[in-house]
Amino acid sequence: MKQHIKHGWRLAIKHFYIVILLFLYQLLWGFFLYRFVESVVVPLLKRYPDTLPSETAVQLFLMEAQFQIFKTDLIKPYLWILGGLFAARMLITPLINAGLFYSLHHTKDNGGTHFFLGIRRVWKPVLLLYWLETALLLAPAWWLLPRAFQMLLGTSSLTQLAAEILPFAAGWLAWCGLIHLLFLTMQFGAVAQTSIFGSLWRSLRHFLPFVGVSLMMWAIGAGLGLAVSSISLVWAGLLALILHQSYHLVRTLVKVWTVASQYDVWQSRQT
Repeated sequence: MKQHIKHGWRLAIKHFYIVILLFLYQLLWGFFLYRFVESVVVPLLKRYPDTLPSETAVQLFLMEAQFQIFKTDLIKPYLWILGGLFAARMLITPLINAGLFYSLHHTKDNGGTHFFLGIRRVWKPVLLLYWLETALLLAPAWWLLPRAFQMLLGTSSLTQLAAEILPFAAGWLAWCGLIHLLFLTMQFGAVAQTSIFGSLWRSLRHFLPFVGVSLMMWAIGAGLGLAVSSISLVWAGLLALILHQSYHLVRTLVKVWTVASQYDVWQSRQT
């Protein structure tokens, strides 16, 4: 497992320009999403009751918000904008994944990386698999989100709400992790131009090493995030600000490192 992580690091460094591209992409995506959320949330918060509101005032605010959402057309323009952003991400992200996965597979070839060549050659299967994966990831929301909304309206305690929602959230998170790993192996098979389901079957036979490396890399990413957050709280100031802003680039590097390590495990089990 340690060897796969080391080899994944070397692959990630070799693809550092893709890390920069992903960083800029996520930066732009985060900016537009932040501005969109700000335009929606800030007007709503201005209508929230003043400091130390009574329970009646909060219930009245929630009832008014529920009426505005379900009985008027107020939310429709925001849904269209959110749908457009989601559609753009559903098109751009799998293209970047196709280029990265293909380049990882052909790293040993002459001529360096093959990011743009990979987009041209394997974008179709990666795009279809990404769409199917997203559909399966979001499928539980059809049942979970209405239930969570009813819990929100039916409870007045955040502690009670968290206790009721936590088991469902944990189950959904486990489902998302499993589906992501399974489809990741199929996308690796697609860029290697082998049988997608054959790649999935061979990966299932050696699934524990693949899961182990994935969990270790996710733990590394979470540990770095906690470390940066802790330093920002303890050493508030210019240093904390610089560290916090530079962490987004480090986080992107860790994501590419994770994919590269996962690919190295997958490739070593394909013979």
